[in-house]
Amino acid sequence: MDANISSRINLMRIVLISGIVFVHVPHDPQTSPFLGTYGFWDWLRVFLGDSLFRVGVPCLSAISGYLLFRRGLETFDYGKTLRTKARTVLLPFLLWNLSFLALVYVAQLKNIGFGYLPDVVNASPREWLSLAFALEGLPINVPLYFLRDLLLCILLSPVLAWLIKRYPLQALGLLLAYAVLPLPNGIFLKKSILFGFSTGIYLSLHRIDVKRLDPYARSITALFLAAAVALSIVLYQTGPEFPAWVDMLRSLTALSGIVGSWAVSALLMRTRLGERLARSGGLSFWIFCAHYPLLILFWMVWNRTGFTDYRLFYFVIPFITIALLVAAHAYAKRLAPGFTAVLTGSRTDASRANARPDTGRRTDYSPQQRT
Repeated sequence: MDANISSRINLMRIVLISGIVFVHVPHDPQTSPFLGTYGFWDWLRVFLGDSLFRVGVPCLSAISGYLLFRRGLETFDYGKTLRTKARTVLLPFLLWNLSFLALVYVAQLKNIGFGYLPDVVNASPREWLSLAFALEGLPINVPLYFLRDLLLCILLSPVLAWLIKRYPLQALGLLLAYAVLPLPNGIFLKKSILFGFSTGIYLSLHRIDVKRLDPYARSITALFLAAAVALSIVLYQTGPEFPAWVDMLRSLTALSGIVGSWAVSALLMRTRLGERLARSGGLSFWIFCAHYPLLILFWMVWNRTGFTDYRLFYFVIPFITIALLVAAHAYAKRLAPGFTAVLTGSRTDASRANARPDTGRRTDYSPQQRT
């Protein structure tokens, strides 16, 4: 994996996770975009939250599968992988989710937060276990369901790798059908995670040149954005209770975002902003784990202010949330670098974060490399 691919993966993470913040902006039935109260602005909410940024989950899972087997199947050490992922995925999941669960419990004991979050105080032991560990449903810190399903993919990784190595098209075809068709989820909370993860495994094990389509990045990006716009129009017209065919269309569009987002990364890496974002280190994981509790807090405060124009909340609060988390991450690294590393799954390699990324421009190469 060369420097350009590594930089683009870092770039995709921060861009996709920033987009996921818009997916989780809270609202109530009175502020649903499908009421059409604000016209174009409601459609734009559907475009951002229900179409464009829904690609984040399958794309991030594809990155995970790709990185897990980037050295091939022969050198894959399952035991070592489980130990590593226990530190980089499981431990952060437990720390972020259980701390938020404890905070919600204390708040609800003081009669704060009811109606915004599940009733923790009166929950049964079974409900507590699910909120804490996502055994049967979403965790209390909702976006962390991704980490839960990612851990399942890692547990299944030897089987997935063997199938994809021996029967790549058949395996991916079956997993695509599982992800798109209205089938039961089984042990997964989000079926697209399994397909994305398996797609990443396929790219690694079969040594697919992931930069092969870079010359067509502009065209692919245009097609991807056009598909997202078309999907949002369909969603806006049929929501909030989507027919089965619309759900299938939404799943297909999200999965196509694996290719679309990679094309976008090729374009962004040619910009100064892209270069800076590619050096974000563990910031993306920090934003991913921390944004939902902060959004809920802002939503609780907003409902006490008396403001009624929801557009202000939706199009301002996500940017404030990201800005606060960027500042909090920088402060936490200075104040408690060791604990911050634990919270971000050891994703705070300063040397890599500060290294100048390979943007793919000719100026990034020496004369020997250009020849």
